[in-house]
Amino acid sequence: MKIKRLQELKQKLAKEADLSVIWSFYMDHFADHPEFTDMGEPAHNEYLNVVVHKTCQQMFGKATKISNFFLIYIAKYQLFHGPFQVKGRIGGIIYLEDIKIGLIAVSADYPPTDMVQYSRFSEVMQLSDPNGNDRN
Repeated sequence: MKIKRLQELKQKLAKEADLSVIWSFYMDHFADHPEFTDMGEPAHNEYLNVVVHKTCQQMFGKATKISNFFLIYIAKYQLFHGPFQVKGRIGGIIYLEDIKIGLIAVSADYPPTDMVQYSRFSEVMQLSDPNGNDRN
């Protein structure tokens, strides 16, 4: 099966200013469709684990416990997605590995309401410190 509209999701993730538009598009066209949710395999990704923790820490102003983080990876499309809980709120993440851009959505209130906080993130390559041997 091919994921329809994946290119559109990539475009939105990279360029759309209104993050709620991206999340709504993902929820409408991917998240609730069994043909999508059944494609992946449970995964662990340390980078995404750190991103979720640090982003939630920034959202709530202090370190917070993340629970029920269930990350799924669809290798064919280099796509990670999954839900988590933080401070009694529902959260979710999508990350496209090939373009190295993702989005986190967290329910703004407890108990959860329609209000959502969003954070788009991109992977930044870590460069080594100059060591005197670099010629460029």
